[in-house]
Amino acid sequence: MKGKLWLFIAVVLTSLTLAGCSDSSSSEGDENTVTVWAMGEEGKKLKEFSKDFEEKNEGLTVDVQAIPWDTAHDKLLTAVASGNGPDVVQLGTTWVPEFAEAGALLDLSEHMEDYPNFAKENYFDGSVTTMEHEDQVVGIPWYADTRVIYYRKDVLKEAGYEEAPKTWDELKDAAKKLADRGEGSYGLDIDRNDQITPFIFAWQNGYEANLEEGDLNFDSPEFKEAIQYYTSYFEEGISQKQEGKDIVEAFKDGSKPMFFSGPWMINIINDQAPDLEGKWATAVMPTKETNTSSMGGANLSIFESSDNVEGALEFISYMTDVETQLSWLEESNTLPSRTEAWEDPVMQENPMYATFGEQLENTKPGLQTEQFERIAQELLAHIERITVGGADVEKELEEFNQEAQSLIEE
Repeated sequence: MKGKLWLFIAVVLTSLTLAGCSDSSSSEGDENTVTVWAMGEEGKKLKEFSKDFEEKNEGLTVDVQAIPWDTAHDKLLTAVASGNGPDVVQLGTTWVPEFAEAGALLDLSEHMEDYPNFAKENYFDGSVTTMEHEDQVVGIPWYADTRVIYYRKDVLKEAGYEEAPKTWDELKDAAKKLADRGEGSYGLDIDRNDQITPFIFAWQNGYEANLEEGDLNFDSPEFKEAIQYYTSYFEEGISQKQEGKDIVEAFKDGSKPMFFSGPWMINIINDQAPDLEGKWATAVMPTKETNTSSMGGANLSIFESSDNVEGALEFISYMTDVETQLSWLEESNTLPSRTEAWEDPVMQENPMYATFGEQLENTKPGLQTEQFERIAQELLAHIERITVGGADVEKELEEFNQEAQSLIEE
């Protein structure tokens, strides 16, 4: 109840601040138009891509509004407060709990039978978790992403590794050898601003939160050991504490021959470092107890205030059809959420995609609580005190656990 109250206050305050400049739009009862809010580059591409849906659904038109990611959250809060939002909205997987808790998302449970593309068995287990809030279905996975290892095959071979490290011990050993090559050389690049990486290490070490009981378990041995392992890379000089040079440049010159990232980096490396063709590859995450990685991507949800639920359902069904998903892959280079799409030859024969398909079989989304973003940022702040300020790990994690628990008890 306290969480709902906090969100309600946040919504109202934000809407008052932004009301004067908001350009929110809704379908306003137009049963022939499906309004869609999509974020970033995907939103821009979706405008043209949606024409095929219109051709296949005579009488329906799609009005796509592309919203920059950095303003999307506030715009959505304003829409919740005003009830003046779109029919269909793209949500990052970590945003789902917050907007579901606010009652902003339509429960799709009663529509699951009529729309076979929505069936939970169509999606990776990690995605299914993001579809649900309490006993409701509040979104359908649109595309998926996860993190894997990118590595320079030639550089690792010189360090004695014919393939990517498969365990935590191998990762640490390989990274140490690579960092020992000389000044300016590092073994593994870890983006300290990436809030999901510490959780990936924790999941790999067997960490689990117990959200049903309201226990985040950040004081568990599994979580503490994972953070100690994470921070040791910085303390031992294996990973660079400062941001340093652009990762593509560092990957290209070999000073940072290993890093974690998502599927978007494939095209970036191909475009910006074409000379590396054949010299690099991707691999699934290393194993401790498991080799779990993160389940990211985006879901498509229907706003509770939608004036065109039927049109919105048809649009989401179209976007989650296997054939559409493969076409969207060509258009946007985002990975299909439908497991059946991964059986297509284009996914099986491309070794880069195949790695992501294998990793997606073992993923977890960010903690499914409306406070996850705030919790994750608190963790990064404490980790910075450890890695940059030299603070004691045990003390920082104790403080973090107390702060995080208080957030979910608000």
